[in-house]
Amino acid sequence: MVEMENRRRVGYHVQRDVMDEMGVETVAEKSEVKTSLKDKIKESLRCSGPRVKSCFLSCVPLLAWLPRYPFKDNAFGDCISGISVGIMHLPQGMAYALLAAVPPVFGLYSSFYPILIYFIFGTSKHISVGTYAVMSVMIGSVTERLAPDADFMTWNNDSNNSIIDIVARDNERIKIAAAVTFLSGIFQLLLGLVQFGFVVTYLSEPLVRGYTTAAAIHVIVSQLKYSFGISPKRYSGPLSLIFTVLDICSLLGETNIGTLVVSIVTIVCLIIAKEVNSWLARKLPVPIPVELITIIVATVVSWQFDFKTVYKVEVVGSIPSGLQAPALPAFSQMGSMIGDAFALAVVGYGIAISLGRTFALKYGYKVDSNQELIALGLSNSIGGVFQCFAISCSMSRTMVQISTGGKTQVAGALSAVVMLVILLWIGSLFEELPKAVLAAIIYVNLHGMMKQFADIPALWRSNKVDMLVWLVTFILTVLLNPDLGLAASIAFSMLTVIFRTQLPKYSLLGQVPGTDIYRPVEDYNQVTQIPGIVIFRSSATLYFANAEMYTEHLYEKSGVDVTKLLAHKKKLEAKRLRKEKKEAKKRAKETRVEASEMSDKQKNVEVVVVVAGPELDPSPDPALPKAVILDLSPVNFLDTVGVKTLRNIHKDYGDAGIKVFLSGCQNCVIENLEKGDFFNDKVTKAILFSTVHDAVLNCQGEDTKKLMNGTHF
Repeated sequence: MVEMENRRRVGYHVQRDVMDEMGVETVAEKSEVKTSLKDKIKESLRCSGPRVKSCFLSCVPLLAWLPRYPFKDNAFGDCISGISVGIMHLPQGMAYALLAAVPPVFGLYSSFYPILIYFIFGTSKHISVGTYAVMSVMIGSVTERLAPDADFMTWNNDSNNSIIDIVARDNERIKIAAAVTFLSGIFQLLLGLVQFGFVVTYLSEPLVRGYTTAAAIHVIVSQLKYSFGISPKRYSGPLSLIFTVLDICSLLGETNIGTLVVSIVTIVCLIIAKEVNSWLARKLPVPIPVELITIIVATVVSWQFDFKTVYKVEVVGSIPSGLQAPALPAFSQMGSMIGDAFALAVVGYGIAISLGRTFALKYGYKVDSNQELIALGLSNSIGGVFQCFAISCSMSRTMVQISTGGKTQVAGALSAVVMLVILLWIGSLFEELPKAVLAAIIYVNLHGMMKQFADIPALWRSNKVDMLVWLVTFILTVLLNPDLGLAASIAFSMLTVIFRTQLPKYSLLGQVPGTDIYRPVEDYNQVTQIPGIVIFRSSATLYFANAEMYTEHLYEKSGVDVTKLLAHKKKLEAKRLRKEKKEAKKRAKETRVEASEMSDKQKNVEVVVVVAGPELDPSPDPALPKAVILDLSPVNFLDTVGVKTLRNIHKDYGDAGIKVFLSGCQNCVIENLEKGDFFNDKVTKAILFSTVHDAVLNCQGEDTKKLMNGTHF
C-alpha cells in the first residue's frame, strides 16, 4: 500500500514547445523509406538453409522437441497420465460413438488414429484430443439426415411387419461419418496452409460457451431414447429438437422399465463415485477411473443376468477385434455435406485452440494457431480414411492428463497405445454392455457444460452485450441444428460488433485541473471544459457506417449546428445584398439627374464600394466556440467516407468562423488522411497535434496573440 502511495506521488516534468505534426516530423526525422510490395514478396520467397530447417521443424514439431525431451523429469508423469487418459478414452469413445450414430467400436478407432497424428504435428503439450460430445452430435445430425432409418426398412415375412436392416444402415452411416470427417480435415488443412488461424477470433468466449451449452442440450435429447428404450422419429431442420422432445414425451408410455432402471442406477452411481473421487483427489496419486469401473461392472451384470434377452435391454453388440483397413471416403456424398464439414472444422478448431492457448499461457509456452489447424486437419483427414469421426479436445480428459502429471504430447501418444491394446485384445469383452450405461456416462460428463448457465448472471454484471451473444447463440443453436446455429450465431456476433461501432459513446472532454489529462465531463465531477474550446471524442473508429452519426453528435455536443448556422448566414447575406442593391439603385437614380453618364458610373461604383465595405466582415457570435478539437485517439483507420467527413467538418466549421484541429492521430490515420487528399495548400499538417493538450495550448496561444494585436480570435 505504501509503495502504491509513493508511486502515485511521483511526478514528472517535461519542458517542450507545443508541436503540431509538422514539428514532430521535423524533430523525430520521419523516415520516407518504405518496403515495396515487390521487395516484400521477394523477402518472403527468399530461401536459405536455416530458413528451410526452421520451416520444416515448424511443420513437424515432433522433430523439434522430441530430441530434447527431458526423459528423467517427464517420463514418469507422462506415463501415468497416458495410461489414465487412455482408460478414459474407452468409455467416452464408445459413448460418443452413439452420438455420432455409428457402432461403438468406431469411437475407439477415433480415439487411436487421430491422437497419433496430433502427437506428431500438434504444438500443445497438454490438451487431450479425441472424441468430443459436441463434435459427435454434429456428426450424428449428418449421418441420421443422410441415412435415416426409413431408408433401411425391410418387410419381415415371419412377423408380418417392417424391421430396420441395422447392418446396412450402420455401414452407410460409417461411410457418411468418415466422408464428412475427411472433408472437415481438408477444410482445416486449407485454412492452416493459407495462414487463416485467426478465424478463431470470430468465436468469442461467450459464443463458444453458449454454443457448447446448447449443443449439450442436443446431446442429452439425442440420448433419451437409450435411457427410456424407445424409438422416436428422426427430425431435421429448424425446431427439430422441439419436435423430438414432443415425440419422446408421446412415447413415454412405451418405456422399457429394465432400460430405465439401468440408466437411473448408473447415473446415481456415477454421481456418487465422482463426488467421492473429487473428495479424495488430493489424497490419490491418480483419479479413480470411475467410467471404466462402471462399464466393467455393467457389462458383467448384463452378461450374468442376460439383460438383452430377459429385459429387452439394448446392448452394444458386436465389437470386432483388430484395426480397420484404410478405405477412400465416399466422395460422391461430399457435395451434400460441405456446410456441415466446414462447421465441424471451425468448431473443432475453435474448442481445441481455446483450451490450448489457456494451458500454454498457464505453463509458459506458445501454441502455433496455424500449425494447430494443420495438425487437426491431418488428424481428421487421415482419420477419415480409417473410418474415424471428427475429433477435438475434451476438457475433462485434459484436466485428468494435467492432474496426473502429464507434461508433454508423449502422454497423448501413450494413451493411444492403451487404446491399441484395447482394440486388439479387450474390446470384444464389452459386447454385452447396455447402451443405457453409455448414455448415463454422457449425461454425467455433460454436467460441466450445464454449469455454464451460471455465465448468464456473471455476464449480466460485467458485459450485457456479451450476455446477449451467449443467450442468442444458445437459443439459435437449440432451435436450429448445431451447424446452422453456429453460422447464425457468428453472424449475430459480428452484427454486435457493427452495432457497437455504429453506436459508440460520444463525449465532450474537459481538463483535470492542473494536469494535461482530459476526460469526459459527464463522467467526472472535477473536470472542467476549456472556455471557448470544444473537445470532442468518439469511442469507436470513424468509417462509413457511423460517419453521419459522428457529424450529428458533434453538432449536438458542441451546440453548433453548422448546417443551420451557414444557412442562416447565407440568408442574412442574401438579404443584405438585396438591400444594398436597392439602395444603390435609389442613389444612382438621384445622382443621374445632376451628372453625366460617365460621372454617374463613377459615382455608382463609389457608392457600391462605400456601402459594401464596412459590412462584409460582421463580428462573430460570442456564444459560438472559438475552436473545435477532434480527439481521434480511438480511431485506428479511416476509409474514404471517414476522410471526407473530416474534410467537410473542417470546411463547414471554417466557413462558420470556427477553427478545427485534430489530435491523437495514429500514423496509419495520418497516412489515410494523406492518401485521401485531406491536405492541400490551405489545410496542412499544422492542424494535427499529438495530444489534446498540445492542441489546446495552440488554440490558447493563438487567442493570446490575436488579443495582443487587438483582433478577435
